[in-house]
Amino acid sequence: MPVDNSRLSGFFRHSVAERRNLVKKLADLTEEQVMALASNGELDDEAADRMIENVIGTMSLPVGIATNFVIDGKHYLIPFCLEESSVVAAASNMAKRCLEKGGFRTQNDAPMMIGQIQILDCPDINQSQLALHQAKDELISLCNSLPSTMIKLGGGCKRIETRIIESLSGPMLVLHIIVDCRDAMGANAVNTMAELIAPEVERLTSGRVHLKILSNLASHRLARVEATFTPEELSNDGTKENGKQIIQGILEAHHFALADPFRAATHNKGVMNAISSVAVACGQDWRAIEAGCHSWASFSNNQYSSMTEWKLDDEGCLVGSIETPMAVGIVGGASKVHPVAKTNLAILGVTSASELAGIICAAGLSQNLGALRALATNGIQAGHMKLHSRNMAVSAGAVGEEIELVSAKLQSHIGPKTQTVVQKILEELRES
Repeated sequence: MPVDNSRLSGFFRHSVAERRNLVKKLADLTEEQVMALASNGELDDEAADRMIENVIGTMSLPVGIATNFVIDGKHYLIPFCLEESSVVAAASNMAKRCLEKGGFRTQNDAPMMIGQIQILDCPDINQSQLALHQAKDELISLCNSLPSTMIKLGGGCKRIETRIIESLSGPMLVLHIIVDCRDAMGANAVNTMAELIAPEVERLTSGRVHLKILSNLASHRLARVEATFTPEELSNDGTKENGKQIIQGILEAHHFALADPFRAATHNKGVMNAISSVAVACGQDWRAIEAGCHSWASFSNNQYSSMTEWKLDDEGCLVGSIETPMAVGIVGGASKVHPVAKTNLAILGVTSASELAGIICAAGLSQNLGALRALATNGIQAGHMKLHSRNMAVSAGAVGEEIELVSAKLQSHIGPKTQTVVQKILEELRES
């Protein structure tokens, strides 16, 4: 079920167990779901062995809750699964700063995925292309002849498209089947349809069908999110003037990413810090999502560029938006197998794949702004080091109370904060 309020003041001050109990009450989790979180997400050997081959064990990553998210008027607590410090805090912070203007707004495409069929050795490629279009209704019906819950719910193949491309292997005819996957990610269904119609495609084209596979450039399944931030919300001191200066710095940083692929790669990595983390937490195919997002960042701009857009509106507010492929599902896959993935979806309370897509993109937009604002003000290390300093202390050998003492001394250290400095701080602490 959705939560009533995502504004959890002082949430970070609670112990892990206290936070877990608070989320249990807010999201109405069962004891089984709470235990899935409390057991550190570990799968037993039998469950792990069903998921992949040659299993020898499992590996845990932290799951944190991003707060303050209001999306399309609804409050969400968003689970992130990752190892990098400051990401959850930055996303939560930025989500809070757009509440005056109503939070995040989404507008998503229908859940259409592309299945590609590669056709080679056509005696007359143009005639083969025409033959496919003339038989489109029969091909669509054949795709939808599969016994499938997705088709019963109104999904299935809706249309076909063709392209002729030049390659090092010569001209290729490519057939796209466009499939409405409903609340599934859709890879298995699309691949099955492509394989099913391959013999008929060969008969129609007199060519040779080679690859039959889903495309992760889900250009018909875009998620769009937008949010507006006032200068006062983005300021350090609550003043409009300070906020305007910060907005100008954010825009200059964004324009750098628009113009330069080297900067865009790191800019977009920040976006994916959230997108991939929420996807992992919810049992999604995060590699497919990353492939689609990065491909779209190149495909839509003719060079690799920013996944996000930032601009000023007529009132001088900062408006951020993201449009990117988002192939996610809430039925099938790890989202229905992994106990923590199921629990995290319960925390979100989502009822459709489209809703989940909007949540993931809102997290990505928020995290992107967090990075841009940090870069435009104090630098990225200032906030990052608050949490990372603890990891550095542990890496140097600090234990127990030493961890917080070394972390505090490192944060107050003037100059570069390197592992060598941490080691020296720990040695001096032990000598005193």
